[in-house]
Amino acid sequence: MPDSVYKIIELVGSSTESWEKAAQNAISRASETLHELRIGEVCSMDLTIKDGKIETYRTKLKVSFKLEGHH
Repeated sequence: MPDSVYKIIELVGSSTESWEKAAQNAISRASETLHELRIGEVCSMDLTIKDGKIETYRTKLKVSFKLEGHH
């Protein structure tokens, strides 16, 4: 098996439902253009508040994906 190289990028997903949904939104969107996503690490979670209520959940992730080889 040849050696593999992975790139790590940061994503921030948002959702009005939950931090988990925010993470899923980020991964779903990234997977439309990036192939072979491998690992997602949650770096931080925060939220926006409006009128004393949670408006938006935000999840910041580091995501790795395999760089495709060129022959």
